[in-house]
Formats: sequence, C-alpha cells, structure tokens
Amino acid sequence: MKIAVTYDNGNVFQHFGKTEFFKVYEVEDNKVVSSEVIGSNGSGHGALAGLLAGQSVDVLICGGIGGGAQSALAEAGVELCAGAQGNVDQVVEAYLKGELVSTGANCDHHHEEGHSCGEHEDGHSCGGSCGGGCGSQTAFSGRNVGKVCRTHYRGTFNDGTQFDSSYDRGEPLEFICGAGQMIQGFDAAVADMEVGQIVDVHLMPEEAYGAADPNAVFTVEIAQLPGSENLEAGQQVYLTNQFGQPFPAKVTAKEETTITFDANHEMAGKELNFRIELVEVK
Repeated sequence: MKIAVTYDNGNVFQHFGKTEFFKVYEVEDNKVVSSEVIGSNGSGHGALAGLLAGQSVDVLICGGIGGGAQSALAEAGVELCAGAQGNVDQVVEAYLKGELVSTGANCDHHHEEGHSCGEHEDGHSCGGSCGGGCGSQTAFSGRNVGKVCRTHYRGTFNDGTQFDSSYDRGEPLEFICGAGQMIQGFDAAVADMEVGQIVDVHLMPEEAYGAADPNAVFTVEIAQLPGSENLEAGQQVYLTNQFGQPFPAKVTAKEETTITFDANHEMAGKELNFRIELVEVK
C-alpha cells in the first residue's frame, strides 16, 4: 500500500490544490518500509489526482481540500483522509494505528495530554480562515446545498482589519455547500446565493469558530514535554494527544518549570465579517 501526504517542511501542507510536494510512504504489513518526497510539478488540483494515481497511491492524507479535488480523487480510486495537521510521519503512524479519522476539511482536536511538540509557521488552513471550520453543522436549505461552489471572499474583523482574502491569492475557494467544510455562517450565506451575487455578512462567534473554551488552556511540566524547554511565549506549535493525533496550540506563558498552552482556534470568540462573491456553482 502507498500513502501520500501533502508535504511542507516536515508538516502536512494545508491546501491540497497548491501543494508543491508529497511525501509518499510504502507500507507493508501495516508498517512503513520506505518513503520519499516527490514534486507535484506545479499541477493544479485537477491534475494532482492523476499524478497520485500514476504513483499507485492508495491513500491521500491532507489538510484542506475542495469538492472538485475530492471528486477527482474518488474517480482515480484514491482514498481520502482530510483534516490532518502536524508532523507527516506522526500523522501516517496515527493513520496506520486507526487513530486518524477523516473529517473532511475539519479537525476536531482533543488535547488533554500532549506527548511531544514541534514548531510550525503561522497561517490559516484550507486556503484561509473561513475554510475548515470545526464542529457540527446546523442543517439549512438553499439552492446551492450539496453543490460544489466557488467563491471569492474578503474577511475582516470589526475594526476593519483584514485577516484573509481569496482575492489576494487570485483563486476562488472551492467547497461543497452544506457539507461541513466551511464555518456555519459562511456556508449558510452561500446556500441561496446566485452566481455573480455579492453579499456582506456579519458572523457572531457561534456562527464562526465558537466561543473560546477555557478547558483548551492547559499547563504542563516542562520536564514532561520534550522540546518545550526551547519554546517561548507567543510561539505556535503542534502537540500530540494521547491518541498520537497532532493539534496546533499557542504558548501563552512559560515559568521556570511549567509551560501553558492555548489550543483554542485563533478565531475562537471573535466576530467576523465577510464579503462573499459567488463565482460558480457546479
């Protein structure tokens, strides 16, 4: 069996359609026997499925992924496990142990016990902050529900500061409306839009990334977390839970013998504003 993971500097790259590299693992008897990093040759998401099929890849593990790419992978016979984050080797090990479950473009983290940590770069997943919203979706109706939608958007905080924009990236965001790939308020706004229409929406935290969870802030002994002695307050890291699954967290405080992390989503508890333009419905 072959497993491919979207790859960037040792971590799972979060935008399938823009990945430049895959790490491909050869697996025998449920154990990794070899691995190599291959280039995507600049292929767009439509051609990436063919590239993976040509490499005889059986399973793709990635972060965020659009509906069109999901369909292409299904047609190519490649199993998809999306929503992964963190170190690629750890993610593959978790998959082989049956501990990594595909969540579409979402990740539901449990962070009671971190076992290891590693630094990662700041940035949003799934092509931006509006993608990959965590949590269950409220059912709603609309002409676009269940269809592949391509949207441009610009996201701002209440003070007008922009936090994300597909216009700046020059590529619309693609997702299946109502499939839980987007935060609830964004999904609901697109559900009944017409192609070419532009809407402005204001989302409360419960329609976006939810309220900040005080239980997601935790303190551990530095001696019990290898690598944490080198961390500083303000750094973004990946930790692994008791199941070996990686999740992102921010260092909020460091004392002589303890270190405190906040595993809430960076947008938790915030009101968000979006200008959304529906470009295409497939």
